[in-house]
Amino acid sequence: MENTRQKKISKILQKDLVEIIQEKMKEQGAKGILVSVTKVSVSVDFSSAKVFLSVFPSAMSQQILKEVSAAAPSIKHRVSQKAKNQLRRVPGFVFYIDDSLDYIDQIENSLKSLDNPIKKQSQ
Repeated sequence: MENTRQKKISKILQKDLVEIIQEKMKEQGAKGILVSVTKVSVSVDFSSAKVFLSVFPSAMSQQILKEVSAAAPSIKHRVSQKAKNQLRRVPGFVFYIDDSLDYIDQIENSLKSLDNPIKKQSQ
């Protein structure tokens, strides 16, 4: 369970990471790709943070994950510059793909299809 301080730091990091990652995407000239930070989870000792990214289109997610992970040191530096008045130390970032939207889409498609498991049980 996250305490109040962890939640506050997570929100600060999420806000800053969104700005930085979207700025990096613009610099690289990536058009038609939407990257958002869905969740940031900070460890108890504030030394590391799990950052969950949602990428649209999802076919590009692994490539974007590799690029963002490779740029993690520069992203950490830019976050430290933005949050210098709010944080003493910026945690190290570990990036993950948030595939919850794909999972929801998969459930929705299976419910719409002829092989709907709910309708089979009620018959």
